[in-house]
Amino acid sequence: MSRLVGVHLSQRLVPDELWELVEPLLPSFVPRPQGGGTAPVDERAVFTAVVYVLTSGCAWRHLPETFGVSPATAHRRFAAWTEDGLCGRRSTPGSPP
Repeated sequence: MSRLVGVHLSQRLVPDELWELVEPLLPSFVPRPQGGGTAPVDERAVFTAVVYVLTSGCAWRHLPETFGVSPATAHRRFAAWTEDGLCGRRSTPGSPP
């Protein structure tokens, strides 16, 4: 992921410490048994793209290609994470919901 998005930008948007907290909360990609569908993408790249859109105010459709994630994939994952209750949480680990 860092090859596409500059290391500086990637680390600024999603530092290793943040990724260590977030990664275990994200649902893992499960390929369909019959095949087809979308290919797995780097979860950190998707999360970084989502953070970029949410913090910059960029429209999903204008997500720069340098993130290595399509706007549709980033938005679809954000929608799935929101539906699962992962996005929108305002509490920090260890605090009451």
